[in-house]
Amino acid sequence: MSVVIAGAGMHPWGKWGRNFTEYGVHAAREALKDAGIAWADVDLVVGGETVRNGYAGYVAGSTFAQALGWNGARIATSYAACATGAQAIDTARARILAGMSEVALVVGADTTPKGFLAPNAGERWNDPDWLRFRLLGMTNPAYFALYARRRMDLYGATSEDFAQVKVKNAKHGLGNPNARFRKESSVAEVLASPMVSDPLHLLDICATSDGAAAVVLVSAEYARRHGIAAPVTVAAVSTVTPTFPNTVIDMPLLSTDSSALTGVPERTFKEAIGQAAYEEAGIDPSDVDVAEVYDLSTALELDWIEDLQLCKRGEAEALLRAGDTTIGGRIPVNPSGGLACFGEAVPAQAIAQVCELTWQLQGRAEGRQVEGAKVGITANQGLFGHGSSVILSV
Repeated sequence: MSVVIAGAGMHPWGKWGRNFTEYGVHAAREALKDAGIAWADVDLVVGGETVRNGYAGYVAGSTFAQALGWNGARIATSYAACATGAQAIDTARARILAGMSEVALVVGADTTPKGFLAPNAGERWNDPDWLRFRLLGMTNPAYFALYARRRMDLYGATSEDFAQVKVKNAKHGLGNPNARFRKESSVAEVLASPMVSDPLHLLDICATSDGAAAVVLVSAEYARRHGIAAPVTVAAVSTVTPTFPNTVIDMPLLSTDSSALTGVPERTFKEAIGQAAYEEAGIDPSDVDVAEVYDLSTALELDWIEDLQLCKRGEAEALLRAGDTTIGGRIPVNPSGGLACFGEAVPAQAIAQVCELTWQLQGRAEGRQVEGAKVGITANQGLFGHGSSVILSV
């Protein structure tokens, strides 16, 4: 038994200043239209919840069900920080595989504050996300800069390499009608933009955005009965957590585990995310044709290429310089333009990646198509040990 993506839809990303529900309803209707499925036939709605730095946000599942018009569907709400969308997809997929649902609508939407994400007011001494702001002043860009500096120290990456990631993704995003930023960039422009946290400039770091994405998942039997041709199948969803010892610092943690007694683990947390997906799908990294990864910063994209085993450790810069990660290259990364062109809309971004891969595998990504793509992988990492990777195949 398998689960099929019958339809995908988005609300264009930007700064629209409206309620997140409006964006989610738009994306949901686009996905239903794409699937050719009536809202009345949906028997499960899974919403991606918005949470601000550990502080509970909106009741997403019922919010979207009500806004679309109560139809009696069952609901669920998922939260996994930046991996929320993939966890929501996994929840829907599990109920379909269990025979408890045939048609599931998964929606993620957000309205973000201006500027880099910051903690809400008030004191929450048991919230590590709040503590890292309060005790260390460790904003997200500060973490991104530490990861970037690590690449420079270990592998010889340069600021020009990081800038070239932005140049690549900006070019990809030109063909994406849902992207917020659709303008080419040059290495010189990236390096001339304000320094945010050395070595990362403003154009190395993704913005925060309003936006939404949705997918309709159906059982394989439903897809056959309704004549869904060349279905895109969800081959795997990984939502693994870290394994002790965690020797590479992850947001919002303030330290790493000691490996004095246990030794260094076989894989880091981020490496484990993709590996679990490969094992579930029964494929090898060499089978992947296209990847959508979590480029909160330009340097992080290079990390993810290696974490997903698309090249050996320390070789991502060589792939980038050779043009292998651009459309037309050996393994295109972020043909959508990535978060560099979208910006963060936290509960929606992992779903948006799945939308993009769906269109890529169907040959419908006009203006940014990866020719002949049959297998695609996503990667996300959220706060508090949330990680996700989704593999789609045709």
